[in-house]
Amino acid sequence: MGKIHEFKMKAINGQMVDFADYENKVLLIVNTASKCGFTGQYEGLEELNKKYSSKGLVVLGFPCNQFLGQEPGVDGEISEFCTINYGVSFKMFSKIDVNGENAPELYKYLKANAPFEGFPEKEIGDKLSSILKENSPEFLEGNEIKWNFTKFLVSKDGNKIKRFESSISPKELEKDIEAML
Repeated sequence: MGKIHEFKMKAINGQMVDFADYENKVLLIVNTASKCGFTGQYEGLEELNKKYSSKGLVVLGFPCNQFLGQEPGVDGEISEFCTINYGVSFKMFSKIDVNGENAPELYKYLKANAPFEGFPEKEIGDKLSSILKENSPEFLEGNEIKWNFTKFLVSKDGNKIKRFESSISPKELEKDIEAML
């Protein structure tokens, strides 16, 4: 099995989650935020969770406050927001940084194995680049996570990781998910 199954991360309820439990599952790992223009993607992520979890998809959400402070809440508030507003039943984790020196090894691994390849839509890419240039220019560098709702799709054996930028909706991932299942 790939290195992805060697990580352990703290769930939003405080319990440690061993990624070895996800062997032979397709993982969809997403950094989330409650006050973002892309926050509505929670709905699409939950739809993917409902549609494919019985076939082996596991959706994992990682709240992050590094993009214009769009996830200011503490874990309990985030959990409540996701449940009340989007009926989120997939696994949510404790708030983390996805970039910088405090980023967990999991995110360093994901970025190293699924590099940034540019924004799919020029208009949104230009807008995000402009915001980043002004507020977090270091995130423009290399393979850093550029914004909330960047998605990583990981194959069952952990050897194949595909990166999808924020503007790609969860629905648009269905073909790739089905191919990995």
